[in-house]
Amino acid sequence: MRILQIAPPWFPVPPRGYGGIEWVVASLADGLTDLGHEVTLVANGDSTTRADLVSVYDDSTPHRLGDVWMEAAHAVAAYLRASDVDVVHDHTGVIGPAIAAAGGLRVPVVNTLHGPWTRDNAVLYRAISRHVALTAISHDQAGRAPDGVRVAGVVHNGIETDAYPVGRDREDFLLFVGRASHEKGPEVAVEVARRLGLPLVMAMKVNEPAEHRYLARVVRPVMDGADVDLRTAVGHDEKADLMSRARAVLVPIGWDEPFGLVMAEAAACGAPVVAFRRGAAPELVFDRVTGRLVPPGDVDAMTAAVAEVDGIDPLACRAWAEGRFSARRMVQRYLRIYEEMAWPTSAHSVRFFASGATRS
Repeated sequence: MRILQIAPPWFPVPPRGYGGIEWVVASLADGLTDLGHEVTLVANGDSTTRADLVSVYDDSTPHRLGDVWMEAAHAVAAYLRASDVDVVHDHTGVIGPAIAAAGGLRVPVVNTLHGPWTRDNAVLYRAISRHVALTAISHDQAGRAPDGVRVAGVVHNGIETDAYPVGRDREDFLLFVGRASHEKGPEVAVEVARRLGLPLVMAMKVNEPAEHRYLARVVRPVMDGADVDLRTAVGHDEKADLMSRARAVLVPIGWDEPFGLVMAEAAACGAPVVAFRRGAAPELVFDRVTGRLVPPGDVDAMTAAVAEVDGIDPLACRAWAEGRFSARRMVQRYLRIYEEMAWPTSAHSVRFFASGATRS
């Protein structure tokens, strides 16, 4: 099968540090190639892949994140190659899928929504969801689809579980991994660690101006007097090592996160997760088996739950990650969607996408 994968234009595939979407695209492109498919990956020139790499920009430009002109040039270059493939899988924002729908592209297009639904993108997705197969990354995200938007199916993000060492001996520190933003709740993690008198390691993305402001105005003031090790340039190996040793990974999300790759990564390392029960968190944390889910915003409950996860079995966490969030599983589920779109063999295949009833 000839498959065109389109990554966002700002970070390399796979990323060197932050970049959940880029990890997913890397696993898909390499996994499909390893299965013998002809895969073309449109991504930055500093990407590393076993697929055929095509790039518009030679280097990563995270400082231009959100630049519509850059995204448009990247998308146009990608879709100019679409006539030579059987299916396109677009992981970018709204520009690429809009090109596919408005341009009358005859090749089927899958678009994974990696972010939240918004009032603005709902308008576009209502217009294109009959022309582009929209896939959600969690059942929670699919269930929040705006009226008039059809979701073709749900495929959980996958990770290369072999790239995450399982730690059996937990050390007495807590870990936070995420952006400096209200959505990720780093200041809540600091407060939990303070109450427990435990050290906190924060592997935090602080790149965009808004993230720098949030760190300065919200996070740093609550760090005073707390035992916090703030790290703002953490690569994969360092992150996985921290997860394999941490007593618990705190996920105090302040929004209905559509997935939350950190929770899957922590499970792969055998680390218990303590998370607010919001968004897709119940799909990523097996309560009392791989961690604890507590009421949203309840700092007291999150603090108490840290002691409750001390008996969590690291191997149970790992088994959970391998069974639900492996890259191999994700590749197979997307491949099924590609085949049903490119080569529909029955009315049942067509109804599969019309109903949006796929379960993970």
